[in-house]
Amino acid sequence: MKYLCQVWFDGSVLSAMSQEEKNKLDRDSLAYDRDLADSGHMIVAHALQSPQSAVTARVRGGEMSVTDGPFIETKEALGGFILIDAKDLNDAIRVAAGIPLAKLGAIEVRPIHEFG
Repeated sequence: MKYLCQVWFDGSVLSAMSQEEKNKLDRDSLAYDRDLADSGHMIVAHALQSPQSAVTARVRGGEMSVTDGPFIETKEALGGFILIDAKDLNDAIRVAAGIPLAKLGAIEVRPIHEFG
């Protein structure tokens, strides 16, 4: 079964880290991605640019509107995602708990809905 692991964290925590700490986090994250690929769990993983680079599109009454930034202001923002293949929810949670940013933020684990 496929699960999306959404990586949520407060950007100010990363901003407060030293360059050495950020480099270690990057190394640890890339190493974990390699481990997931080796174990057969990894489908795809991507980091996202900052929420300030986002735009939000809405269609209401047939009219489109676009606003700068994320949909709502929150302390934590979606920073990336990992799409995995896991045998069940418990396996997906175990994988999510190993994501290095889980120590700084939160990993939301959500099953993928398969159509058809």
